[in-house]
Amino acid sequence: MITQLATIAVRNIWRNIRRTVLCVAAVAIAVFFTIIMQSMMTGMIDNIEEVVRTFETGHVSVVSTQYEEEKEYYPVQYPVSDGKSIAELTTEIRKIPGVKAVLPRITAFATLQDSTVKHAFLWGIKINEEKTLNHFNLTERTDGLVQGRFPEEGKNECAIGVSMAGKTGLKIGDKLPLKTVSAQFSDKMWNPVITGIFKFDYQKYDDDVIIVQFDRLQKLLVLENGTQQLFIFADKANMSRSITWAVNAFLENGDIARDWRDNYFVAIMRQSMAIMVMVYLVFLIVASFLIVNTVVMIIHERIKEIGMMGSLGMMQREIVEVFFFEAVFLAIIGSLAGCLIGGLVTFIGSFFPLDFTAMTGGGFKEMPMSGTIILKFSPAILVQGFLFGVVISSICTLIPSLKSAFIEPVEALRR
Repeated sequence: MITQLATIAVRNIWRNIRRTVLCVAAVAIAVFFTIIMQSMMTGMIDNIEEVVRTFETGHVSVVSTQYEEEKEYYPVQYPVSDGKSIAELTTEIRKIPGVKAVLPRITAFATLQDSTVKHAFLWGIKINEEKTLNHFNLTERTDGLVQGRFPEEGKNECAIGVSMAGKTGLKIGDKLPLKTVSAQFSDKMWNPVITGIFKFDYQKYDDDVIIVQFDRLQKLLVLENGTQQLFIFADKANMSRSITWAVNAFLENGDIARDWRDNYFVAIMRQSMAIMVMVYLVFLIVASFLIVNTVVMIIHERIKEIGMMGSLGMMQREIVEVFFFEAVFLAIIGSLAGCLIGGLVTFIGSFFPLDFTAMTGGGFKEMPMSGTIILKFSPAILVQGFLFGVVISSICTLIPSLKSAFIEPVEALRR
C-alpha cells in the first residue's frame, strides 16, 4: 500500500512542473550554500589547527609551570627540566608509543638596532630536523624559503620573512644588529648575517620572526643544556592525548605537557561549529517554507480531489501520506541537486586556495592562521548536507500535510 501511495505522490509532483522546479530549486540552493559554508568553515578550522600544531604547540608541548604562567612574555629563564639535559628527557619521551619526533624550540623577544622595525622574535629551531617534519608554508606545502638558504649550525646567521625584509629594506648578506635578554637577565648584543628570506604565508611569522639555529640561540641566551620548550610530534594527531598523559606521568620539577587541542584558538573554533550548525538549520528552515507553501497550495487546489479520495475509501492517514510523500520527494530531489553542485564546487575549490587576507582586509595577525584557506571537500559534509535538506524540509511539511486529513469528503466535493 505504501508503494502505491508513493507512486501517486510521484505522479502528483509532475502535474505542475513550474511549481516543482521552484520547490526543488529552493531546497537545492539552501543545501548548496550549507555545504559551501560548512566546507569553508571546516577548511578554516583545519587551517588553524595545522598552524597551531606546526608553529605553536606541536602535537604535545612540554614547558615548565613558570613558563606556562607567563608564556605571553616568552620567558627564557624557566627552562624545561632544569637540571636535566635535553638529551635525557628526549630519550625518555621517544620511548612512548606513537611519538615520531621530539624537538627543542626557543622563542625570545628581540629589539632591532638601526631599523624601522624595532621589535621582533628570535625563533631558535633545529632547522634540518624541522623541515623533515613540517611544511612551514602550508599553502604551497614547502619549507617556505624564497631566497638564499636557512642558517647553518654554529654560525652567526639568520633568516627573515618577506614582510620584514620589505619593511626594513634588508637583503641577503646584510647584518641585522639586535639585542635580546638572556636567561640570566643580561643584555645580549648580536649581529647575525641574513642568509635567507622566507614566506610562510603566516603573517605573524612573515612580519616579526627571525629564524636562527637552535644551538646558536641556546648559547646566546645562556641556557646551557636546557631549552625553553620541547615539541613532541606524533605519528597521528589523534594520538596526542594519550602521549600527553604518558609524558605527564614521568615529568618532574614542575614541568607539564599540554595537548595541542587545549590551545585557546583551537577550542574556540571547535565550539563555533555548534553555532554554525544552528545557522545551517535556520537557513534550511527558511528555504523549506517554499515547500510548505507549495504543499498548502496543493491541498487548497486539490480539495475536490481529496474529497474524491475520501469517498473512494482512502483513510485520512493514507491521504496525509500521499501529500507528505510528495513533499519528501521534492526535498530529496532538491537536496540531491544541491549536494551534486556543492560537491563539484568544493572539489574544484579544494585545489585552489582562497586568499583570506584579501577577503578580510587583513587584521588577523594575532590569530594562528595562514593567509589562505582551502575549501574542505568531504563526503561526510555532502551526506550531512543531504540529510539536513531532507529531514528539515520533511519535518517542516508535516503540519501542512496533516491539514489534508481534516477535510471532510462531502464538504470537499461541494466546492
